[in-house]
Amino acid sequence: MLFDLFWSFFKVGLFTFGGGYAMIPLLQAELVERKKWLEEKEIMDYYSIGQCTPGIIAVNVSTFTGYKLAGIKGAIFATLGIITPSIIIILSIANAINIFVDNAYVEHAFNGIRIVVIALIFDVIIKMWQKNIKTKIQILIFIISLLVALWFSASPVWVVIGAAFVGLLLTRK
Repeated sequence: MLFDLFWSFFKVGLFTFGGGYAMIPLLQAELVERKKWLEEKEIMDYYSIGQCTPGIIAVNVSTFTGYKLAGIKGAIFATLGIITPSIIIILSIANAINIFVDNAYVEHAFNGIRIVVIALIFDVIIKMWQKNIKTKIQILIFIISLLVALWFSASPVWVVIGAAFVGLLLTRK
């Protein structure tokens, strides 16, 4: 199980460009659909918690997942799996940075990758909307949260805490 955790997160870490949000589709495919280790709701919960806790979202999600599946050792192996590809790639690039800095092909490749990352994030947004927003109150919470985040440049932590507070208040009624 420990090697399986490491390898699953290694693959996700290897093919994730664009940060934590871009990896949501990869994590869903690997952990929910392929391995069936988590439910979609769980992975979204881990993302929410990972957004609010210090550190990199991808590392937080991998740590939470590994811990759920195999305790502390699972958390360590999953975390090592997600960060190892980045360490290898960064060290490789650092050794050859002068070659790549002015390379037009590399710049064009990264421009293409950035566009794909936006498309992947947009796909996740649509899927999350379809699975999680079902009532008018949820739509209202979404709109208010979006406006607060965009207009006031509020920290995601405060937006999530505010939405959680509203959710708790609505539950009590």
